[in-house]
Amino acid sequence: MSKVSVSAFLGFLAGAAAGTAVGLMFAPEKGTETRKKIKDQAQRVSDDMKENLAHKIEDLHKFVSGFATETREKISDLEQKTKKEIQNVKEKATK
Repeated sequence: MSKVSVSAFLGFLAGAAAGTAVGLMFAPEKGTETRKKIKDQAQRVSDDMKENLAHKIEDLHKFVSGFATETREKISDLEQKTKKEIQNVKEKATK
């Protein structure tokens, strides 16, 4: 995760915590209702975080797969070029 993403995520968590604290201080409802709302909100935040993490993992998997494929192709090209160079050197040596 980049520094910007980490900072944004930490900022989001801090904001959520501050909002929850302020909400609790000024809540006109019973404790059971407030706890249910907090539980529901925590579940939504958790679900959002899971979804975001799943997307980040998917993006990372695509990046690594693409990088591996590209690396294999470059190694294969280099191998072919090396074989051609070896063949050229052998031909020049026999002449």
